[in-house]
Amino acid sequence: MSDHERPEGIGEEEEAVFIVTDEDGTERELVPACTFDHDGSHYVVLIDRNDGEADGLILRVEQDGDEIVLENIEDDAEWDAVMKIYEEMLSDEA
Repeated sequence: MSDHERPEGIGEEEEAVFIVTDEDGTERELVPACTFDHDGSHYVVLIDRNDGEADGLILRVEQDGDEIVLENIEDDAEWDAVMKIYEEMLSDEA
């Protein structure tokens, strides 16, 4: 797991597990792999807890009062920039 900064509540104490239902209706248990910042926003990369080969999921982290809200990235330019950062992170680890 990366040492990048984490928003409050993600990765503290025991590992956070997010239950996500995919487009086929299958529930997946996702855990944070790393977090990073870009252009004033914070992002988390979630990977399947039970299938390390499955594609990860990148979401924008928003703070709503005391609640952490994970948002889909809808903007193409934001998505392209975030993917470039993530791909660079992966190549640095190799």
